[in-house]
Amino acid sequence: MLCGILFVLHTGIQWEFLPQELGFGSGMTCWRRLEEWNRAGVWQRLHEVLLAELHGAGKLDWSRAVIDSSHVRAARRGPKAVRARWIAPVRARSTTS
Repeated sequence: MLCGILFVLHTGIQWEFLPQELGFGSGMTCWRRLEEWNRAGVWQRLHEVLLAELHGAGKLDWSRAVIDSSHVRAARRGPKAVRARWIAPVRARSTTS
């Protein structure tokens, strides 16, 4: 299953087009296993273990690290949005009523 999941993620093919000849099982089974492992926290734990192993071996170069802001919680909210003021002197009549 893992090889099938990695194959689909690497190639970008659709799950249902995973070739049966490769021996990875069906694409839908691989997809279900990916979902189950994701819910169980397998990928997060694998990531943590790999980082620890690389760090212990001195193989991490943090000078090239990037923080993805979509995954980092903001400490505070930004400034409140100010409503745009009207620039026309009079509002136009509605044409829908």
